[in-house]
Amino acid sequence: MSDAPAPTRSRRMTGIGTVLVFAYGVMALAATGRSFVSIAEHFSAAPVPYLLSALAAVVYILATIALFCSKSVVWYRIAWVSVIIELTGVLVVGTLSWAVPELFHADNAVWSWYGGGTGEDGHYGYFWVPLVLPFLGIWWLTKHDPRAAQAEQPA
Repeated sequence: MSDAPAPTRSRRMTGIGTVLVFAYGVMALAATGRSFVSIAEHFSAAPVPYLLSALAAVVYILATIALFCSKSVVWYRIAWVSVIIELTGVLVVGTLSWAVPELFHADNAVWSWYGGGTGEDGHYGYFWVPLVLPFLGIWWLTKHDPRAAQAEQPA
């Protein structure tokens, strides 16, 4: 038997990180499903919002994978880019859907009305999760920079 201590394994996905990846995964599934149905059934009624919803779905999928793999410096950078694209998208589309509602008349779009509100068809929005999620993602990424963790390890 060896008296050597077992190697310690730092686990990046704990606590809020796990919840954050789960939330992004749920948004990825919801946005993908909703955009697919909207494009298949109502594309001619609102092509721009529904294509933006499809883009949002891709961003959420990428963010989910990148956050999960963000212990790698490359994936950490991809996570930053995807979260910033998400924040920019929700702020721009949310503001335009409020300021110019005839441009974004499709209330089923993911980022319309900042992800909140209800549509004419009675569908609920995403309860402003698309607005809150990127801020949580930015906060988490600033606290879990893999370069800082590598710098702390002894040589």
